[in-house]
Amino acid sequence: MTLLVSLWANRSVRVAAVVLAVVAVLVVLGGALAPYDPLRQDIDAALQAPSAAHWLGTDYVGRDVLSRLMAGTRWSVVGALEAVLVAVLIGVPAALASVWMGPRLEWLTQRIFDTLVILPFAVFAIAVAGTLGNGLQQAMLAVGVLLSPTFFRITRSVALGLRRSQYVEAAELMGAPRWWILRHHIWSKVMPQVAVTAAQYTGYALLVVASLSFLGIGIQPPAPTWGGMLASDLGYLAQQAWAPLFPAALMMATVASLSVIADAVRDATGLQRSTRGRTTSVTAPAEPAVPSTRRPDPLTKDTSDA
Repeated sequence: MTLLVSLWANRSVRVAAVVLAVVAVLVVLGGALAPYDPLRQDIDAALQAPSAAHWLGTDYVGRDVLSRLMAGTRWSVVGALEAVLVAVLIGVPAALASVWMGPRLEWLTQRIFDTLVILPFAVFAIAVAGTLGNGLQQAMLAVGVLLSPTFFRITRSVALGLRRSQYVEAAELMGAPRWWILRHHIWSKVMPQVAVTAAQYTGYALLVVASLSFLGIGIQPPAPTWGGMLASDLGYLAQQAWAPLFPAALMMATVASLSVIADAVRDATGLQRSTRGRTTSVTAPAEPAVPSTRRPDPLTKDTSDA
C-alpha cells in the first residue's frame, strides 16, 4: 500500500495510469464502442479529412480510421501480452533450473540463451511464419522466444544472489525440499523483478508486433492493427500526410506509459535495470540480518583509540 501511495504521488505515473486505463478499455470494449464497422468499406468516402462524421478521417478504401484504431487496439495489445507471456514461461523456469539443477544444465541453458540473444527478430519471425504458418500465435511465439533471454538473465542474477544467502543455506541444512525453498524463499524475491521487466518489455513487444504487422507478419488484413494501419497509411502520404500520426501517437503513448510505470516501480523498490539479453547492477533483495549473539573477547585489545 505504501508503494502505491508513493507511486500515485508522482504526476507522471498518474498520467501514465490514465493512458493505460484508456487502452485497457479499448482492449475490452474497443470494437463495441467503435462508431462504425471497422471493416466496412465505402469507396466514395475514401481518403476523407477529419470531419464531424469521421473524427480521424477515412483510409484509402473509405473505412473509418477512429473505428479501426479502437478495434485494432485489442489485437495489438493482446499480441504483445502473448509474446511477453511466452518469454516469461520460457526464461524464468529455465533460469531457476540453471541455478538449482547442477552445472551441466547451467552450462546448457546459458549456451542456448546466448544463441537466442544474437538472432535478429525479423529473420527469426519470418522463418517461424514460413514453418508454422503466418498467424498471430506463430508470430508471438517467435517474439516470445527471442525475448526470453532477458527474463532468463534477470531471474538468474537474482536467484544466484539468493542461492548463496544464509537463510537459504540454513533451510537446506535443515532438510527443506528444493521446491519448498524455491516457493518460499526465492520466488517471492524474483517475482517483483519479473513483473517490472514484463511491464517494460510489453511496451517493447508492442513495437515489435507493430513492426511485424508492417512487414505483413502476424495478423493479416483486413483485420485492423496499429502496425498494419501505419503501413497502409504510408502509401498515401501525398493525399493524407497526417494519417500515420494517429496510430503512431497511440502506440507511442502506450509504450511511454508502460516505461514510466516500470521505471517508477523500479526506482521505488531498488530493483535492477535491464537491457535486452543482459542486466546492469545486480541487487538481489536480502532477508533482514540476524543480529549476532557472540560476546566480545575481554582479552582482545581495543585499538580503536590508537
